[in-house]
Amino acid sequence: MRVNIEFEGVLKYFDEDGDGKISPCELRNKVGMMGGELLLKDVELLIDEFDSDGDGLLSLEDLVKIMEDSGEDEKLKDLAEAFEMYNDTQMLGFITPKSLQIMLGRLGESKSINQCIDMISHFDLNGDGVLSFHEFRVMMMG
Repeated sequence: MRVNIEFEGVLKYFDEDGDGKISPCELRNKVGMMGGELLLKDVELLIDEFDSDGDGLLSLEDLVKIMEDSGEDEKLKDLAEAFEMYNDTQMLGFITPKSLQIMLGRLGESKSINQCIDMISHFDLNGDGVLSFHEFRVMMMG
């Protein structure tokens, strides 16, 4: 099922140590890499809320539950606005490594073009080297 493959991709992105679960530190680190900032205590509270087996980590099933419980309409509106910020004006409808680098620079995150290529490749589901809104949504809803 395609949805599970997408969620598995999100899990793999956040799961730095490859144990199949997302720890509070992993979630905080990856959100920070995407330009967000969360306090460790806030991340721990979020994980506690959705942690189905009480191990202090998010499993794939927990991640799916988070996605399903989120207010989809409001999230889609917010995601569309965020996508527009990163959107490449030369390639309308896609986030390119260059447009990602420029936007991250505006947010105070200095990244090389190769780092931006790597960031995009984690969620580039069709392998075209850019992020469509669908791929961006998969990335951000994790």
